[in-house]
Amino acid sequence: MQRIKQLFLTLSLVTLCLLSGVSSATSLSNYLENKLIDTFLRGQAYTMPTTVYVALATTSGSDAACGTEVTGGSYARVAVTSSMANWAGTQGAGTTVASSGTGGTTSNNNVITFPSPTANWGQVVEFCVFDASTSGNLLFREALTTNKTINNGDAAPSFAAGALTLQIDN
Repeated sequence: MQRIKQLFLTLSLVTLCLLSGVSSATSLSNYLENKLIDTFLRGQAYTMPTTVYVALATTSGSDAACGTEVTGGSYARVAVTSSMANWAGTQGAGTTVASSGTGGTTSNNNVITFPSPTANWGQVVEFCVFDASTSGNLLFREALTTNKTINNGDAAPSFAAGALTLQIDN
């Protein structure tokens, strides 16, 4: 199946125990590709998630599945409500109005912070975005440009506002 959309994800390195991001292109998950085709071309209803959940993984995944997600040590996916307040419009970082730009890019308007680790989480190599706080459907995933080992007692890992940039290839 040809990909109907591609995402370009970029994360910047921020201070403390911050995760650094990606510079390569990635595809939407197989699940989301199928939903887009069914919704836009086949007239099938799709209920958009009101919240998405950012996850961390210690192994690389694929379009079909996230890698091995971190477990234990106070780890939990981070909920980000789907809203114009939380995700920038395509006009640029920090915008909170409906998209009218031409670049097909959005980014997080607020810091995305994971819980402080109370055990070793291991070396994080990618992040994934799901439609549920546990299990759920993978929406997309991408490798970090710099792997980050997260240990017990480290500062809470986070992505700064504007650091998680998503661009749909147009």
